[in-house]
Amino acid sequence: GVSLPLNVLLTIGIGVAMMLCMQLFVKKTKLGKAMRAVSEDMDAARLMGINVNKVISITFFIGGALAAVSGICYASAYPQVEVYMGSWLGNMSFVAAVLGGIGDIRGAMLGGFILGIAQIFATAINSTFGYAVGFIILIVILLVKPAGIMGKLTTEKV
Repeated sequence: GVSLPLNVLLTIGIGVAMMLCMQLFVKKTKLGKAMRAVSEDMDAARLMGINVNKVISITFFIGGALAAVSGICYASAYPQVEVYMGSWLGNMSFVAAVLGGIGDIRGAMLGGFILGIAQIFATAINSTFGYAVGFIILIVILLVKPAGIMGKLTTEKV
């Protein structure tokens, strides 16, 4: 007796498609390689001839475009608009990124799924407990495995 509305299926499909597109973009294109170089070491990237300001600007544009797509998907599921509707989503996306592993697109997507499923089960127990479970997961993951599920723990040589 489980039914999935079309907008839920579309949201999942769009999310997976955007993740795959971002993965291919970051791994296979020249601009993706420049983005990775700038995130690794801005000064070295500048010495290699990469226009750092341009790469940063394009990165923020891509982030805004992805936020617009996610906002449209969210509005299709919950057709109401308010000023602070993105603040909770922003907090939970941060928790999902930390849970999956900062810097890993697939890990962030996996962290989002795990966090969403955990919040659904927590809401089934108590309607307000779903909000708290996100922060409980954040605290536990930072204590147990700070790099996240798919993240790599790196040490910086000085």
